[in-house]
This record gives sequence, C-alpha cells and structure tokens, in this order.
Amino acid sequence: MNDSITIEVIRHGLLAAAEEMARNLCRTAYNTVVYEIHDYGIGIHDAAGDVVADAPGIAVFTRGNDHGIKAAKEFVGVDAMLPGDVFLLNYPYWSSAHTLDPLVFAPIHVGGELIGFASCRVHVLDLKQKDPGYVLDSTDMYQEGLFFPATKLYREGEANEDIFNVIRFNSRLPERTIGDLQAQVSACVTGVRRTQAIAAKYGVPALTGAMDAINDHGERLARIALAKLTKGTWTAYDFVDSDGVDLDRMVKLNVTVTVTDEEMVIDWTGTDRDVRGPINLPVGQTAAFCSLVFKAVTTPDTPVVAGNFRPLRIVTEPGSVVHAVPPMPTFTLWTGLLGGEVVLKALAQGMPDRVPACSGGDVCSMMGLGINPRNGEQWLEATNEAVGFGGHAGDDGADGIMHLTEPGCRSNPVEVLETKSPMFIESYGYRPDTGGAGRHRGGVGVGRAYRFTAPATGICLVYKTKTKPWAIDGGHEGDNNHIILNPGTDREVVQGGSYNRLEAGEVLVNNTGGGGGYGDPLKRDPGRVATDVRNGFVSVGAAEREYGVVVDSSTFEIDEAATARLRKDAA
Repeated sequence: MNDSITIEVIRHGLLAAAEEMARNLCRTAYNTVVYEIHDYGIGIHDAAGDVVADAPGIAVFTRGNDHGIKAAKEFVGVDAMLPGDVFLLNYPYWSSAHTLDPLVFAPIHVGGELIGFASCRVHVLDLKQKDPGYVLDSTDMYQEGLFFPATKLYREGEANEDIFNVIRFNSRLPERTIGDLQAQVSACVTGVRRTQAIAAKYGVPALTGAMDAINDHGERLARIALAKLTKGTWTAYDFVDSDGVDLDRMVKLNVTVTVTDEEMVIDWTGTDRDVRGPINLPVGQTAAFCSLVFKAVTTPDTPVVAGNFRPLRIVTEPGSVVHAVPPMPTFTLWTGLLGGEVVLKALAQGMPDRVPACSGGDVCSMMGLGINPRNGEQWLEATNEAVGFGGHAGDDGADGIMHLTEPGCRSNPVEVLETKSPMFIESYGYRPDTGGAGRHRGGVGVGRAYRFTAPATGICLVYKTKTKPWAIDGGHEGDNNHIILNPGTDREVVQGGSYNRLEAGEVLVNNTGGGGGYGDPLKRDPGRVATDVRNGFVSVGAAEREYGVVVDSSTFEIDEAATARLRKDAA
C-alpha cells in the first residue's frame, strides 16, 4: 500500500501530465476555437475509465470523456485495445457530445497491462454535417455528420489511412479538421508517455494504487461536504428558447433535487419529450453538467476526479430532451448550458447562502464563415462571449466572464478575429444596467459588434433570450441575451439562435445577459452604488430607479438627503 506522500507525488505528476497534454494540444491545433478559446476537455483516467487528473477547459467535456471511454470499452472490448492504438469516438449517444466534439483517446499499457487511458476532446470544424459551421435545425442524427463508433485512428502506432481518407474526402475543411484531430492524437500520446514514465519510476502497483486512492479521497471529500448541506427536496424549471425547428415552442427543463445524508439526487422527470430539433442531450452530457454543479457546491477547491461524484445520482427518462436516444438529433447542445442553472435554481430554494443567482445562462456563441477576399480561401472563426454571473450571499456577481460550464475557457481576441477573417469589431465592452439589482448586484454582460467586410454567414448560438436570469431573496432579474442585426437601421432585427446570410457592410451585435441580483436592492450600500455608476456598470437613472440612490453624473457624489427620501418612500 502506498504512503500518503507517494500518492500525493503521483497525483501531482498526473496533473502535470494532463497540463502538458493541454499545452501540446494548443501548440499544434489548427483551430482558434481550440488554441485561443480552450474549447477542449483533457483527462487521464484509470483502467475503468474514471478520470484521475484533468486540465481545465470546458468542464462538461472531461466528465463526458469518462462516459465515452466506458461505452467504447464495452463496444470494442478491452482485449482489442492494444498498445499504440488511438481511438476516435463521436457517436453522440456514447461520446456525450455532438459529432463535431469528437473524443480521441488512447489506452495506456505498461508491460502489456492496461492501466488507464489518456483522453482529449475538442471542437473540430467540419465532419460533413448538413450545414457548414453549425447545424441548428436537424431533425434526426443522419443530418449531423459522420459517425465514428470508437474507430481506430492509429493501430499499434501506425496511422489508419483509410479513416483519415474518409475524413479528408468528407470535410469542407479537411486540412484544419485533420490537423486538429492529429493535435488530439499528439496530446493523448503525451499523456500515455508521461503516465508510463510515472509507472516506470514508482512501479505499476504504486501507480494504480494511487489512482484508486485519489478517487477514494475525492469521494471522502464530497461526502464530508454533502453532510454539511441543507437536506430537503426542491423543484425548479426554466425554458430553452426553442428546439430550432418548432420555433414557437419553448422547451421546458424540469428538475427535482433531493439532498440526503447519503446522496444528492438530480431527477429530470417532467422535462419535455418529443423535441424534434437538435437541442436534445446525450445522457453523458446531462450527467456531466449535473456533476459540474455538484462539484461546485461540494468540492470546488480541488481538481476533478471521478470519486467526487460517487454520492451523486442522476435520474433521466430515455427519449426526453436530457436523454437522447437514436435517432434523436443532438447537434445544438445549448440545453446543457441552461440545465446547470436550473439545478442551481432548485438548490437556491434550500440553500440560498451557498449558490449564486442565475448568470446570463448561455455562452452566446457567434460563428462567422465564408470566402476570405484577402486570400480566396474558406474561413471559419468563432467565439464564445462572456456573461454576467449572479449575485450571491458573499458579494456581487462577476462582470463579463465565461459561462460556468467553461471555467478554463476564454473569448477569441479581437486581433485574432480581425486577422483571420473579414470581420471588423466596431465595439466591445460591458453593457451597463444588465446585472440584476440587489444587495449584491448581478454581474453585467458584454456587447460585441461585428461588421462583415465581405459576404458571409453569421451563425448565432444563443438559446436563453426569452426568459430572464432569475434572482434570489428579493433581488431583480438580470437582462437577457439577444442578437441585433443592423441596429439603428430599417433592417434592424432582434433575435436569438439563427443562421444569417450577410452582405458586406452588415452589422451583427452579440449582447450577452447579466446575472440575477441577490437580496433587496434598497439594502445595498449607497457608496457601492456610486462606485458602480463611476465604473459604468450602473447608470445614474438605474441607480435612482433600482437602488433609490441619487448620484451626481459629473462628480459621482451621493445626494444624501434625496437618497434618504427615496429609500424611505420605497420602503
């Protein structure tokens, strides 16, 4: 049995290996979505497929990798997983994501013994889905691209050229797609080699024993935290704007969360079924975002390991929007972004001191594509946009940061977008008054305006525009997300998720939502309100209207007498 010091040294060695995998990926990827935004999930797993170390990117990816590896083991068989093999899996119902988020993973062998796996998932640009860029209105899986059910990209170290040729002749952007897949392979090979080096130094029994101990310790930490949570049962719901096909039908997510001494149960009974469009979730992704929330309220300060989630039980109904079954379409996975917020909404009823109000509730993606007149080549660039986070018992929500499902991600810089595409960023900044008022203010969202300098397609992936971010304990709702085409003209259109054909000179503005407020706004310290006005987060009018604080627009000084009158009248 390992001593605790050796276990800790091995644990940090595995974390360092995962981080090196991420560095290798970002150095070799072709796609700015990967190396700028960090749209990836990287893990090192034990022989069962349970993660023991990860490199933060998109949080739901890493837990989804566990699910995918286990499905692949069952499909392929462990005996067929040989040293030097590298697998490609993007069959959504197994891989836990849509076709353009393929999971690449490699078994780790030492002395012929399978001791674990290295995994890497990224967003690639094209695998023959019916529409370039993104699919918003598919009605079955066969419109969503090529499927690889745990297929060998490499066989015992040799490239499987048949598979690479299938991809090459079925992708609109073959060089970049294959380049990104090879970057995933490189990352996995790095993980395999570093894990083998740890085994060589400490011995296989020490390494596999440490992996077991890491997950057992993760479980103990989670159970200690679970024991401190308020016990009870709470139900909440919210709505996704539409499924992309039935545009007038909002899709209900209904959850009941039960916390006991032994477990947290997240039950999605009552969530909508028979959803025709592609917002249905593979069950592995549902498990992943539920795990993210559980992690946040139990063990937020330690790295992710599978043991953290042993006290979590998830209940879904096959055929519902949170448990897709073939041939249900799954391409637009935005349901998973809102799903975590709905779980928090339920928990807020029983433990408002432990969870924040709703954030902007979306990653507010904008993707542009077309032919670049500077070089005559196809271009495709995208970015996810920051939102405001909800106020909480401890303080205000953060202003303009990536959605809670993407803790390791960034937005694509202005300089990169303008260099690689015919887009000009006219403005980019915080949106005043978008954070919900409260004793603790919701964080504000951001706005970015794109002027297209050549004909292009602008794809907007925003699915929380019809409901506002909810608040806690008397706080006010935040402003919601929305897209504006050609603002201030007779062609102005306000919308959400959409596929837009744009001419040169047209403008698309991506406005993201603010977080909900926490507590009565009239109880907010007037000095903090004045500071918000000075910093541009709250306007003079909103300070008076929402907070009962009168602030001079030039000096930012508070009119104490007028403020006292306003607050007395409001009370």
